[in-house]
Amino acid sequence: MTTDGLSPVPDVVDVVTLGESMVTFLPSRPGRLADVPSFDRAIGGAESNVACVLAAAGHSTRWVSRVGADGFGDHLVETIGGYGVDVTSVRRDPERPTGIYFRTAGDRATDAHEVAYYRAGSAASAMAADSVDLDALRAGRILHLSGITAALSEECLGLMRELTASRPGRPLVSFDVNHRPGLWREADGPRVLLELARGADIVFVGDDEAREAWGLHGVRAIREALPEPEIVVVKQGKGGATVLDKNVDGLNEDATGTATFVRALDIDVVAHVGAGDAFAAGFLSATLRGLPVRDRLRHGHLMAAAALTVPGDLGTPPARSHADRLAALDDNAWGTLRLGPGWTDAVTEDAHETEAKEEVRTP
Repeated sequence: MTTDGLSPVPDVVDVVTLGESMVTFLPSRPGRLADVPSFDRAIGGAESNVACVLAAAGHSTRWVSRVGADGFGDHLVETIGGYGVDVTSVRRDPERPTGIYFRTAGDRATDAHEVAYYRAGSAASAMAADSVDLDALRAGRILHLSGITAALSEECLGLMRELTASRPGRPLVSFDVNHRPGLWREADGPRVLLELARGADIVFVGDDEAREAWGLHGVRAIREALPEPEIVVVKQGKGGATVLDKNVDGLNEDATGTATFVRALDIDVVAHVGAGDAFAAGFLSATLRGLPVRDRLRHGHLMAAAALTVPGDLGTPPARSHADRLAALDDNAWGTLRLGPGWTDAVTEDAHETEAKEEVRTP
């Protein structure tokens, strides 16, 4: 959109994300990187994953970043744009390359898993307040960020501080801690992540990374360390997730707010990748729709299930009506729900949805 005599004004979208996306090379078969003969090309990036999942779920999204003026940069922009994400604010760097990485096919949680990153000096590491479109970043109902960006360079950290600073009229800021110790060159990474999280409105953090980064044990300890955000979402692995919400009438100043826990689903996992990003997307989607906290968590779990039941980072989200029906189940039905590959392929007959065959109740 443009206005006469002024610079173009970005359209306001539901969610804007900022971060590095890389071309990912996935092995053609299991084994050590030294032994795998060939790889398939895909894309990977926490923030662009969130944008793609939200766009596939029917939301307007924008991804802001920098990529190299190379074929890998072309692939990223075209692929992410193919999901319906606005990529017009992605800038090309003629001097720095697009980041790439290789990984093994095994579970990331095992010692056998290998990842080889080639991202040092990448185009995205040069992101700064004067090298990205700040107006495009702020033209969203929600701005979603992650701690990965802060670790890429001092310039990126300065940009993150600019975006999480308290300013009149800023969008709702969502921050996924995404503690990646291997990315931080300095030992103060945990302190920086805590600082950035305290500047956000919605924070996503795993209980395991809160222990590792900050030495915190339990959801209340995490909330006490993050008193400023309106909502703190603590992801508890296979157990489920808890929302600590301070936006409740009658809270005392020292209260940590209400706690809402929703157990995770029983899933036939294909690959342990992309679940955290998909969970954040599901939660933000339900937040944009004004759904209750319990349903926001359930939509997060459902989006995570869509990612876990496919080989790559990005699963096809269920139709909104399908997800709403599952999110509305009573506690007993939710607790016995099991999802496997293909569960998102619900069909519609005579305007009444039927369950996908992979969706079963366990005794």
